Amino acid sequence: MTDEKNALAVTLFSEILTADQLLRNRLSRVLPKGMEISHFSVLNHLVFVGDERSPAQLANTFHVTRGAMTNTLAKLEWAGYIHIRPDWDDARRKMVAISPAGRRARDQAISSIAPLINRVVDELGLERVRSALPVLRDLRLQLEGE
Repeated sequence: MTDEKNALAVTLFSEILTADQLLRNRLSRVLPKGMEISHFSVLNHLVFVGDERSPAQLANTFHVTRGAMTNTLAKLEWAGYIHIRPDWDDARRKMVAISPAGRRARDQAISSIAPLINRVVDELGLERVRSALPVLRDLRLQLEGE
């Protein structure tokens, strides 16, 4: 790898990691009290897919260990945001569904973060954000494939 290519790669990943940290900090401050980014992410995903998922499927989707997902799901279940039931086809597995309270919590979270993320998009400009998405998506897909 050339020095120029190496510097470019390091700079790209440094910018992504720094932006991720800054965004997580800001989102954590505006999410409803007690809600973590991981909680919001799971609730948002369950709304988006519109169906139940197993804990293993959720762990795979979010690229976390099953233990980490189990911890997140336990907190969401305790809050009443999800229902966990046995899988009727395989008693060794469980299935996770969002509850009405979880849907309301997710909607409240969306309302809380919308001003922040909309302001960022407004300041960057729609065209710049639109042009960045394919590169970020390709990067994600490449990293997922490894």
